[in-house]
Amino acid sequence: FKVADGGTLFLDEVGDMSPAMQVKLLRVLQERTFMPVGGTRPVTVDVRVMAATNRPLLEMVKDGSFREDLYYRLSVICVELPPLRERKGDLPPLCDHFLQKIADKTGTRPRLLSAQVMRRFWEYDWPGNIRQLENEIERLIVLSGEDTEIGASMLSPAIGKRTTDASPANGQRPEGTLAESVRQLEIQIIRAALVRTGWNKSRVARDLGMSRTTLIKKTRELGLEEEHTVER
Repeated sequence: FKVADGGTLFLDEVGDMSPAMQVKLLRVLQERTFMPVGGTRPVTVDVRVMAATNRPLLEMVKDGSFREDLYYRLSVICVELPPLRERKGDLPPLCDHFLQKIADKTGTRPRLLSAQVMRRFWEYDWPGNIRQLENEIERLIVLSGEDTEIGASMLSPAIGKRTTDASPANGQRPEGTLAESVRQLEIQIIRAALVRTGWNKSRVARDLGMSRTTLIKKTRELGLEEEHTVER
């Protein structure tokens, strides 16, 4: 807090804090003062706090494992980030970011992911979300040696296994750039599910593991709503 005075302090995984630490954090947030270790006088700070967690804090408040007063102190402005499986359109920019990040770290040129790798990424549900994606890309780069383009043979077993239920209906391979390939897969998968269910969006959202709001947004972005309107 002292170093962040006049700036922003990011607290990650606040749901894992002990009860004692929750009390101390609440006191600092409310009073904007704290007593340094070994200090004799309190220090006053002006700090903006950002916090993140993957834990259900409201449920923790109900069961008494997270302080209610601290929860409302932290959640003045709350941004809920959907899991990666509900926003697979983010896969291309995320992959590009991690490939560039690793290239900068190693002093090499960014590697390329093949269309087969992106297809497997698209079909996978990513229970570990973005951290799992980053770890998988690091793993691929280590195992692929000096290859410029990384093939699907290096994928982890769980990701490398083809998920036939999520495969495009026509079985065509995506073409073009990485972003274009992912867009083609999105259109094929969502269109096939919509046709199969008679455009029952609630059922499609459930089948594809995404929220109905996310599905509606996707159908608009991909032009599928216009297709349905023309057909009708």
